[in-house]
Amino acid sequence: MTEDDVLAEFRAAEALLEGHFILSSGLRSSRYLQCARVLMDPARGARLSEALVASIPEELREQIDIVVSPAMGGVIAGHEMGRALGVEAVFLERPDGVFELRRGFRLAPGQRVLMMEDVVTTGLSSREAIAAIGRAGGVTVAAAALVDRSNGTADLGVPFFPLIRLDVPTYPADALPAELAAIPAIKPGSRAAA
Repeated sequence: MTEDDVLAEFRAAEALLEGHFILSSGLRSSRYLQCARVLMDPARGARLSEALVASIPEELREQIDIVVSPAMGGVIAGHEMGRALGVEAVFLERPDGVFELRRGFRLAPGQRVLMMEDVVTTGLSSREAIAAIGRAGGVTVAAAALVDRSNGTADLGVPFFPLIRLDVPTYPADALPAELAAIPAIKPGSRAAA
């Protein structure tokens, strides 16, 4: 699947948004890929996850025992990756602000994990998820995401495989370009106010 093919999937799902967005990192952006919309179609989710799995080297794919993703955004993406890889998928939650496994999910000591995100912007949530995997006894062998918004700067400490890299500038709230500052900001992600 080419970058144009991936973007076509997002456009078809009306998931490629333009405006003034507050990202979960707190940074601002003029474009937003709403992965929840693109993943609401199971066939589309399957196509995207299978394309992402194909981008991971076979020797690394063979090492993966389980997929772990951070809630909320990574839950469906992680499930689809588990299905595409033929392994179980579980997710982390932050009941008290720190990622942990709940709901009876657990990792065997040394279990090899693919940490799966929907979108990586700064990499902070991904690194927190990888730390939680380690605390739970797992070993993160790689990370993957549908979208890398970091402009290639996110260092997750493990090999990282995004399906697409979206190089859109992000800005701190106090350093917006005039054209972005003139548009009301909305928070479209999983941490948006209801």
